Amino acid sequence: MEYSANVHEIEHEGKRIVLVGTAHISRESVEEVSRVIEQEQPDAVCIELCAARYEALRYGDRWKEMDLFKVIRQGKAMLLLANLLMSAFQRRLGAQLGVEPGAEMVEAARVAEDLEAKIVLADRDVRVTLQRTWRRLSFWRKWKLSGQLMGSMFVDDPIQQEDIERMKQSDVLTDALETLAAQAPEMKETLIDERDQYLAEKIRQTDRPKIVAVVGAGHVPGIKRELGKEHDLNELERVPPSGSLGTILKWGIPALIIGLIVYGFIMVDTSVSWEMIERWFWINGSLAALGSALALAHPLTIGSAFIAAPFTSLNPAVAAGWVAGLVEVLIRRPQVRDFEGLMTDVQEFKGFWRNKITRVLLVVVFANLGSTIGTITGGFAIASLL
Repeated sequence: MEYSANVHEIEHEGKRIVLVGTAHISRESVEEVSRVIEQEQPDAVCIELCAARYEALRYGDRWKEMDLFKVIRQGKAMLLLANLLMSAFQRRLGAQLGVEPGAEMVEAARVAEDLEAKIVLADRDVRVTLQRTWRRLSFWRKWKLSGQLMGSMFVDDPIQQEDIERMKQSDVLTDALETLAAQAPEMKETLIDERDQYLAEKIRQTDRPKIVAVVGAGHVPGIKRELGKEHDLNELERVPPSGSLGTILKWGIPALIIGLIVYGFIMVDTSVSWEMIERWFWINGSLAALGSALALAHPLTIGSAFIAAPFTSLNPAVAAGWVAGLVEVLIRRPQVRDFEGLMTDVQEFKGFWRNKITRVLLVVVFANLGSTIGTITGGFAIASLL
């Protein structure tokens, strides 16, 4: 059978590998994936999904098992919100074309099950990818990226079918990746290059003579390049520690604030130090409370952010947003309909505030943001008194 230019046939180490490049929100990709697998009758089908994403696509009600308390305590609210924002963007595009994002991967798994072929989840865990990306970003790049992610909630640009199909052309994708590399090479390395290596290694390690691999078109050139090499999957799954600058700021700023207040008591005047403390509490607490209010938090949550922020800003192990988020969960517990409507609500701006799950995440993020600004502003305010 003659395939389209999106299908690449490879002979490697005695195996026949059919690499299918897809656009993740293209109906034609879904149909082509089904057609290729049924024609090839492979022994194994590798798909560009990790276990977490596979379960989310195949079993949408797994959101009901999410433990918000655990997410907040582990400091993963921003990570989950970023994941939801990216999913929302793809779903908005997919809704315009009448196809769910990742539908071609689900179709690949379905056909593989019908043929009793081995299913290989070949992608790296999405949480590891996001964490590795985040850890490699500079302090200022993190702030910029956070702003872009939040700003993406306001974007709802239409996209045409021909634009999606053009994405599958390797020259267009190459240009896009080169642009990404020029703007943020550390992001391209973790989001694209490392996953090319990971996908190639998982395909290479698949012990079957005939394999169909279904991946996003942007990964095809990299997989073909990396397929002949060996890669350490454990190293690619390792999350690097936080950068030294982040550690210095996390511990250094609270130490500086406390040092300024102590210095005021010892070397200046007691009344000045008490004014320092008063400024610190009002500025830090007010901005954290303002962040919670912007997330439309409950009044008690706003009050908890105000009280907690001046203390948590001096304790790197706790964040004001965590306290506010936990209070919001206790007061406004998410209900079944919030879990059921989560993926629909995140497709529109108002939905992030309407759904109790995403509202809690916004409370955590906005309260932390307010507290961070309050720490910087409050630090300058008390330093000006010396």
